[in-house]
Amino acid sequence: MYKGKKVIVVLPAYNAALTLEKTYQEIPFELVDEVILCDDASSDNTSALAREIGIQHIIVHKNNKGYGGNQKSLYNKALELGGDIIIMLHPDYQYTPKLIPSMINIIGEGLYPVVLGSRILGKGALAGGMPLYKYVANRILTLVQNLLVNYKLSEYHTGYRAFSREVLQGINFNSNSDDFVFDNEMLSQIIYAGFHIAEVTCPTKYFEEASSINLTRSIRYGLGVLRVSVSHLLQRLGLARFEIFRKVGQKASQHV
Repeated sequence: MYKGKKVIVVLPAYNAALTLEKTYQEIPFELVDEVILCDDASSDNTSALAREIGIQHIIVHKNNKGYGGNQKSLYNKALELGGDIIIMLHPDYQYTPKLIPSMINIIGEGLYPVVLGSRILGKGALAGGMPLYKYVANRILTLVQNLLVNYKLSEYHTGYRAFSREVLQGINFNSNSDDFVFDNEMLSQIIYAGFHIAEVTCPTKYFEEASSINLTRSIRYGLGVLRVSVSHLLQRLGLARFEIFRKVGQKASQHV
């Protein structure tokens, strides 16, 4: 625990057997209380390996629910277990677990309720192996998003994130997409709800075993990101209402 706050790391897993143990071994268990892994219908032995290395809580989806659906299961379970600081770490070892103490400290000291591990801060993204087309798309999308949602982040597309309990309880993440755009919907919800976001520099790692979406899915993701940002703008200006921005507990019939 960190100053009486329960810390939970959640691992959204899909065919992560080759990198799971290496990721798990670097988690700082002097600060982390529990780990939850959700196996999204992997075709390898991800869930069996998770049990073997001692992960306390394992969720197994019989059918693939997608990256967003995986996160929904994880965050709901983390809240059920009483997590006060919840950190999403990909088990493909693309993001280093060694940043977890810094993320815990920022939230645990009440500095920010959300922390992102940014691959773009500094100049290490391309040197770390990020494909050029992904880097360029990241920069263009981030610029457009900052303008549309009226915020300033170095990137909206990192999968390394930490949240306070209050944030997860204060946004309607269960109404989000089950696909990759879930991440952007979540950040848009957080900004719309008025929570502030910190960023820490995160080393970039691209290698054969690390998960990554192909060009076709990247294009679909980019279009989804633009849709979310335009929806945010329309909601902020009062020109439309969208379910993802509905306050938790507010009647859904008031939104479209």
